[in-house]
Amino acid sequence: MLKVGLTGGIGSGKSTASNYLRTLGAYVFDADKEAKDLIDNNDTVQHELISEFSTDIINIEGQVDKKKLSRVAFQDDDHQERLNAVVHPHVYDLIDSSYNKAINDNKYNIFIVDAALVYESGLDSHLDYVIVVTAQLKFRMERSLSRNTLTREEILKRMDFQWPEEEKVNASDFVIHNDTSEEDLQSKLKEILSKLI
Repeated sequence: MLKVGLTGGIGSGKSTASNYLRTLGAYVFDADKEAKDLIDNNDTVQHELISEFSTDIINIEGQVDKKKLSRVAFQDDDHQERLNAVVHPHVYDLIDSSYNKAINDNKYNIFIVDAALVYESGLDSHLDYVIVVTAQLKFRMERSLSRNTLTREEILKRMDFQWPEEEKVNASDFVIHNDTSEEDLQSKLKEILSKLI
């Protein structure tokens, strides 16, 4: 079973794409969701993060507070790399175990790893193909702001921590320009899937 990365910058439509791939019979591993779950619930990851970033990131219960962690981790490249060095190895282990489970279940046609940092983390070297979803900056900003979770400044800061769109596009096997409708996005995904399966 092919292991395919799906990536794209914030607001590109990557999550919409992965949800649609799931309806087409793909096993979708949501790396960003799993990373958040590890930070919330995995004692080893919590201890490693506290030893890396000190008690500045904990709440009154002594647990990692994701908002505090986010403020610390997204202040510069060094802090971002330190966060990733703690979390990514645990995510890779989960990808491997989920992939083996998906093979044993024998009911999926393809294994998709939905991850914002496929190239930045080096995950691309463990995948058969990578699909990049990209969009013009104005559309990415509109979509990101409509979620009401981050300010314009926070969105731009997160964009700065990711590879530039052009670099991801040049490194990828398949590119989807998501500047029109959701139907168009779905049509492009179907076309790519028909080439892979």
